[in-house]
Amino acid sequence: MPTKKPRRTAERILEVTLDLFNRFGEPNVSTTLISAELGISPGNLYYHYPAKDELINALFGRYETALNELLNAADGVRNVEDAWLFFHMLFELIWGSRFLYRDLNDLLSKNRRLETHFQFVLKNKTRAVEAVLAGLTRGSAMRLARPDAAVVATSMVVVLTYWLSYEYVREPRKALEPESAAATLARGAWHVLGLLGPYLEPAAREHLNELAGPYRAV
Repeated sequence: MPTKKPRRTAERILEVTLDLFNRFGEPNVSTTLISAELGISPGNLYYHYPAKDELINALFGRYETALNELLNAADGVRNVEDAWLFFHMLFELIWGSRFLYRDLNDLLSKNRRLETHFQFVLKNKTRAVEAVLAGLTRGSAMRLARPDAAVVATSMVVVLTYWLSYEYVREPRKALEPESAAATLARGAWHVLGLLGPYLEPAAREHLNELAGPYRAV
């Protein structure tokens, strides 16, 4: 049996850095801590990523690519079950790079690439949410006039973007810990879709309530 090739050092660095950033927040993680966690010298880390911003940019690049791929699925949404799955997957993706959202304002203030590219992230999210709303309307799951769609879409994107910050303020000691992921993501999906309540047809609203289950009251 052929031996498995070791993972490239650069990839291992990104994986460990993402884990540390997600656990402790990017401002609280130094390159010295990253190299110690990896068991490599600071010089080896510097060889692959000469600055902390390069680590952040590489992780953001991977997230942005995955996000754009997922947002393309918005065009296929036709009913609330499709929408529930789409937003749940979107929150799962956000959770996987939650340090970006946990420390968003700080990151934007000191990283030019994120400052410019996160504006594209918001625009792409908004276009995808508008596609979801259009699909639900075409699928007769709801009635939403075109002038109202932009306002509703913006509100949904705001919740998407700041939901983890809200959860963190609500329960700072455990909201962003791995064991809280399932409940946090389901609550987020429910509150985003809950904004559609006034526009959903009765059967679609009832089905959404069934999907949300125990998260409706939270």
